[in-house]
Amino acid sequence: MVLKKALKDAVKVFLDEVDNNPEFAKRLEIALGIGNAERVAKRKNLGQNMRRGNRRTPAVLDPITIARSGSDVLRARLAELDIEQLKDIVAEYGMDTAKLVMKWKSQERIIDRIVEVSVSRSKKGDAFL
Repeated sequence: MVLKKALKDAVKVFLDEVDNNPEFAKRLEIALGIGNAERVAKRKNLGQNMRRGNRRTPAVLDPITIARSGSDVLRARLAELDIEQLKDIVAEYGMDTAKLVMKWKSQERIIDRIVEVSVSRSKKGDAFL
């Protein structure tokens, strides 16, 4: 009986907040997938692009494959990316074993690390050919 009364009181407070706080009502509609379809679709798309927990977004290119064409080609392709996209590559391809690169703020420094590791990995096994 006590639980039932507590739940009724909680729902009443919740419904009062929906009635008195339009911003809360909008956020609740989006969370429940009801209301303005455009807002719901926007929220769902936004959720797909957001990072989950401490995971980064997938890398936009494969630096090791590009490194086989030459370090200059790789360096040119990496120069087109912003720092976050470069860090996504570093994270996805495990290029930060010392946990330092993710703290760097210089685009050139991050590019140098990616090129160094990618060229090294692209040549791995060449001695056996």
